[in-house]
Amino acid sequence: MNRFTEYQPSLESYFRAVILFGKNSASYKFAMAKALLEVGGKGRESFISLQDISVHFAAHICEHLKLSDKQAISSSSKYLDICRGYNAGTVSYDELIESTRKLGFVNVLDAFHNVNNNRLPVSFFEVSKSDNTKGIILTDDMYRILQSVQADSFETEVEARWRLVETAWSTGVSSNMLKVRHDESAELLFVEEHDRGRRTNITSSRDALNGYQKGKCFYCFRDISTKSGHPDLADVDHFLPHRLALMFEENLDGVWNLVLSCQDCNRGSKGKFACIPHIEYLDRLFRRNEFLIESHHPLRETLMNQTGRTRDKRISYLNLIYNLSLSASGGTQWRPTFELPPAF
Repeated sequence: MNRFTEYQPSLESYFRAVILFGKNSASYKFAMAKALLEVGGKGRESFISLQDISVHFAAHICEHLKLSDKQAISSSSKYLDICRGYNAGTVSYDELIESTRKLGFVNVLDAFHNVNNNRLPVSFFEVSKSDNTKGIILTDDMYRILQSVQADSFETEVEARWRLVETAWSTGVSSNMLKVRHDESAELLFVEEHDRGRRTNITSSRDALNGYQKGKCFYCFRDISTKSGHPDLADVDHFLPHRLALMFEENLDGVWNLVLSCQDCNRGSKGKFACIPHIEYLDRLFRRNEFLIESHHPLRETLMNQTGRTRDKRISYLNLIYNLSLSASGGTQWRPTFELPPAF
């Protein structure tokens, strides 16, 4: 099992592991995750037919096909062609739903709970039949995570992961050449395709980073939210202050240097502001980055391009930039006044 789920496994961690570390040969797992969140959010049901799930599943696939036509590694897909036909107006809604019921779940029902070739020790649904109608039953664990403090973040995290994966597929750029960058003012991750002279916004940086921190502040492990307007809305923080970028000519806007912080730690009365975190948090940053590198989406290549292709090079890079930053800031290190038990 991946280190992400080994340290402090919880239901939220397992659900995120499905999204963050599952193998991506098609986007069906993302559509299934969003469908589960939607049908589960309506209240307890003893049985949910594939017909009912298809309404949600197909809607998300069709929506993402409008954003990016590449929704699978395979060059051909009968089901995706039907969804394209629905978007083009040549396939009726009833045909779309019936085709989804027959074709959309062929692999995803069995593969959903598999992570890194291992099956999770928990299940969020079970395949079942009622009066010869195939469907699923949501488990108590699924309803528990829907009642958790992180419930509002799951949908945006799935969307963020989906956008990152389809961007890698759709740009036509080799994954080791794809550079994901951060727009500080808009709080967006984006890809700039120099040969095409355009910029593609991918996703909110909050949503992309939140799952790897398990919905916790990077520094004190308090619960944070990515939902706009929430009182605990996370700040996107530069671990090493952005103001040092000109001094070192380093990409401090890079994903490697971005973490999510609670408002108290980032800008409270005894917050970090432009201070340098204590060196123990550098190790935490390294481990967080390694979580990202162990996953399968473009942030892996972006991080390695920014900090080093091997583990030893990444350690050396972080150590060098950290000590330069510490020296430039007078050697003062910051730590939060309050810290819960580690969550990652």
